[in-house]
Amino acid sequence: MSNLGDDLIEAMQEAAAYMEGDPGKTVTSTVDVPDVDVAAIRRTMKLSRIKFANRFGLDARAVQDWEQGRRRPDRSARILLRVIEKHPEAVEDALKVA
Repeated sequence: MSNLGDDLIEAMQEAAAYMEGDPGKTVTSTVDVPDVDVAAIRRTMKLSRIKFANRFGLDARAVQDWEQGRRRPDRSARILLRVIEKHPEAVEDALKVA
C-alpha cells in the first residue's frame, strides 16, 4: 500500500480511538483570554459609550454594564474587545456592509 494509503488508515484509526475516548497523539491547547478594561479601550479611542457600541456592533447597555462592573464580558466578547483594542480597523473593516 502507498504511504498515502497507510497514512489515511492510521489517521482513521486514530480518529476512531479518539471517538472512543482515547486521546492518543491528539494535542490540544487552550488559550487564556484575560479580562479587558472596556472603559480604557473606549477612552483611548475617544468615543462615547453609544458611539463605541455602534461602531463595533455592541449593545450599549452591555458596554455600560461591563464598564461599571455589573457584568463581565463573556469569552467571545473579551476576544472581540481585545481585537478592537489592538486592531480596531480590522473589526470595522469586517463589519462593513459591501
